[in-house]
Amino acid sequence: MEEIDSGCQDAVNGIPSRRPIWRRLTLAKSFAERCFALIEEHAPGFISSIIDYDMLTPPDLEREIGLTGGNVFHGAMGLDSLFLMRPVKGWSNYRTPVRGLYLCGSGAHPGGGVMGAPGCNAAHVVIQDIKNSQ
Repeated sequence: MEEIDSGCQDAVNGIPSRRPIWRRLTLAKSFAERCFALIEEHAPGFISSIIDYDMLTPPDLEREIGLTGGNVFHGAMGLDSLFLMRPVKGWSNYRTPVRGLYLCGSGAHPGGGVMGAPGCNAAHVVIQDIKNSQ
């Protein structure tokens, strides 16, 4: 399991996994089962409720969806890429140097995840810009 944790850490850091372990289906499957068992400890009956699942490893996410290094946060969430520096200095307000082009993905503040906050924030900026141009 240490190899899998190292591979996950590569993805968290936004670098391609250099470990071939993800290519071995048995390890990916055992990682999923380990996750299910942890959930089962807090939500009894969880495992028996699973009908099917699809295990996407960081290389799968990179290959199928285009996420560099399989990182769902579109790059590491380090101090050098947060707040006013996300995605780069000067672009944290969702506007780009190209008029009418806005950043709304995981690379924009506050970063990736399931919450959709970058898109919501960018939409507010777009609406404000439209109002100001009228």
